[in-house]
Amino acid sequence: MLPFARVTIIGLGLIGSSIARGVRAGMPGVALSGYDADPEVRETARALALVDDVADTPGAALIDADLVILCVPVGAIGAVAAEIAADLPADAILSDVGSCKASVVEALQAALPAATIVPAHPVAGTERSGPEAGFAALFHKRWCILTPPEGTPAVAVERVAEFWRRLGADIDIMAPDHHDRVLAVTSHLPHLIAYTIVGTASDLEEVTSSEVIKYSAGGFRDFTRIAASDPTMWRDVFLSNREAVLDMLQRFSEDLSELQRAIRWGKGDQLFDTFTRTRAVRRSIIEQGQDDARPDFGRGDH
Repeated sequence: MLPFARVTIIGLGLIGSSIARGVRAGMPGVALSGYDADPEVRETARALALVDDVADTPGAALIDADLVILCVPVGAIGAVAAEIAADLPADAILSDVGSCKASVVEALQAALPAATIVPAHPVAGTERSGPEAGFAALFHKRWCILTPPEGTPAVAVERVAEFWRRLGADIDIMAPDHHDRVLAVTSHLPHLIAYTIVGTASDLEEVTSSEVIKYSAGGFRDFTRIAASDPTMWRDVFLSNREAVLDMLQRFSEDLSELQRAIRWGKGDQLFDTFTRTRAVRRSIIEQGQDDARPDFGRGDH
């Protein structure tokens, strides 16, 4: 039995379009409707036949929906929730895909105090954006973290969990604030570092006469992939999860200073021990199936 009969996707970019494609592939009996604030995206979604019906207003997309997924930047969640409040079916479950959760839960509960809310964060993505960038396998063997507020009916949480399982994801459940601290380390801080390194390299271009780009080996090249991610989404992530990000950034700054001292004073043993420990972390990620050992990380197909 399908967990939902009619699903509405608000926001038809990379994640929204990938959900639509995944539903088509894994739950063909589900009726899909969608909406995007950008008229060009709506036209593209129609041309790609991403959903059964692309509505021209968010309210029209919500008719008879039993699951509504907000696939919009976290900074827009509150405004979008307020916009759909009058049209959200009373028995529908509301979810999202944002990568910070405490601020999302707060915004959704403020705008929709009577709604059943099961926030979700599929830990998957690419540097590409837009409806053409989506693909059905994006969530396969990736984690989807659910962060239901206290008191959320268990049956609602399980229905959303089953929906994501059918898209190929593994499920974990966390408190919203705990999720935000974990993701500050595993996702948000690495993006901030990537944006900084690539920005520094860009500033140095005049000095190096384009050699930074010409000789981009694996390290810098991989940072540029991360730094090419959607700027609107990541601006909102850092502002929405600022406390956890600033905490982790402080810890990172302290560790970086320690490495700086080790290099300055020639402490090779300390450097070797640090690099050995971090190598083991990489092996664990590959062993748990969260990345690929190939030189291109197995991402050549996308």
